[in-house]
Amino acid sequence: MSSRRTRSVFAAASALTVLAFGAAACSSDDQAAGGTQVAAGEKIKAVAVTDVWGSVITAVGGDKVEVTSIIHDPSADPHSYETTANDALAAKNAKLLLANGGGYDDFFGKLADQASGAKKLVAYDIAATGNENEHVWYSLPSVEKIADQVAAQLGEVQPASKDVFTANAAAFKGKVEELLKKVTAVGVAHPGSKVIATEPVAHYLLESAKVTDATPKAFSDAVEAEQDVPAATVGEVKRLITGKQVKALVNNAQTVTPVTQQMVGDAKASSVAVIDVSETLPAGVTDYIVWMTKEVDALAGALS
Repeated sequence: MSSRRTRSVFAAASALTVLAFGAAACSSDDQAAGGTQVAAGEKIKAVAVTDVWGSVITAVGGDKVEVTSIIHDPSADPHSYETTANDALAAKNAKLLLANGGGYDDFFGKLADQASGAKKLVAYDIAATGNENEHVWYSLPSVEKIADQVAAQLGEVQPASKDVFTANAAAFKGKVEELLKKVTAVGVAHPGSKVIATEPVAHYLLESAKVTDATPKAFSDAVEAEQDVPAATVGEVKRLITGKQVKALVNNAQTVTPVTQQMVGDAKASSVAVIDVSETLPAGVTDYIVWMTKEVDALAGALS
């Protein structure tokens, strides 16, 4: 998805700020505070914009959370998602909402308006990568930061379980750290490797592995601006692939166009590895670590 799309007001929220909409409607401060908390033994209802972020909430919240992920279809294009009445109802009843931000999910701001008094987090702002690329779920250090913030906010919603959430976040981050070491090792084992990408979805993962994205700027600019790729640039991309000047094609499997189909076809015909990446969890996968481990293994295999 283009990182140049106008960012919503919700997405521009401070990373460390939790917005409590609708508190003014309560008759007293005590009522407002009480309305945001959940008693011990009761599940905390949370809503995430995608099942990727939903899996992070689940990893931190464990059996104390009930998570609804708005976008969860691995065969759909998240860029064209339209919200439903069920989405609005889930947001209205939620105590915690986690958006991606960075212009990725402007629609989520309207859902957030339904959640009076809920805790609201924006992954892109928490990540604070200094990069306009909004696909921060591929940034392992950023995911660790977000897990910490999820734990902190769940602890405010259910104070009796605060220590549980903190411990869960620590355990999750330990697994992320091990995965980050594995990514770094891929780069060390295959120095100077180059790939080309249909979209910069896995930018942060490639960056961690010190793998060069050799995608022509004109191609990336056209994709980000949602414009047709110039014919000359398509030809340049074809030469990079068929000439085996790159080790792999990193393909966003959820955004299919005639140009991306041609790129995949050229790669397969030229025995250039194709690494499928996505914006939601693959079918049958519910665990972030399991999913990302498969992505890292696919990258390592392609570069071998």
